[in-house]
Amino acid sequence: MSLPGPQRIVCLTEETTEWIYLLGQEARIVGISGYTVRPRRARAEKPKVSAFLHAKIDQILALQPDCVFGFSDLQADIAAALIRAGVQVTVFNQRSVEEIFGMLYQVAAMLGCAQEGQARIRAMRERLEAIAHQASLLDEAGRRRPRVFFEEWDEPLISGIRWVSELVGVAGGTDIFPELARQPLGKDRIVADGAEIVRRAPDMVIGSWCGKKFRPEKVAARSGWDQVPAVRHGQLFEIKSADILQPGPAALTDGVEQLHRLIQQWRRQYG
Repeated sequence: MSLPGPQRIVCLTEETTEWIYLLGQEARIVGISGYTVRPRRARAEKPKVSAFLHAKIDQILALQPDCVFGFSDLQADIAAALIRAGVQVTVFNQRSVEEIFGMLYQVAAMLGCAQEGQARIRAMRERLEAIAHQASLLDEAGRRRPRVFFEEWDEPLISGIRWVSELVGVAGGTDIFPELARQPLGKDRIVADGAEIVRRAPDMVIGSWCGKKFRPEKVAARSGWDQVPAVRHGQLFEIKSADILQPGPAALTDGVEQLHRLIQQWRRQYG
């Protein structure tokens, strides 16, 4: 007997795909985003019917979905087209760590997997608490927290995505642009003056250029950046977009683990 809830699901972004796989309900997925890389097997198993801003509406309708999951206002036009065609669409707009957990629980509940979802969410919460505790031990030992510039895009410079800012704090760092974390839209998180980054003197630069390969040598060559502590000490790192910019299981597991490792390493060496 199948569990209640939708049986033919199209996921327009990766995070719901990965979560449904983790819940063991991947048989319900009939279409995914072409940007999906987590889990890797999904690319081989499921038809790719959307990008991020655009989707193949006719192909989605041909799959006869009883539910489509999307993310954010950026997919509003796709959602509207599907709704006009009579499809049930649920668009989440999670931006913070707590909102990510809320989305995960809602999807699990919709699939009749609330208990399994709660167990996995509890495990993720416990790991975040353990990471935060390890960071607090270094605080107590007098180890300074590094100033972190998280670079989401390079042309123009964009920073401050909220869940990443929060996870930097959990891992023991300090986001140098905390004021941007409340801005949901990328256009409102542009750092127009690169000299301001130099002035705030990040100890670490962590780049994740939305799928484009991060180029530390390009960052180091920027005008005036030879004065930035992160450049002087070679503290320029990449975390893959699929691991940190996905507002779902990836950021709360592999993404934060990488932040934790890099920041702990800095604190032991320089803090």
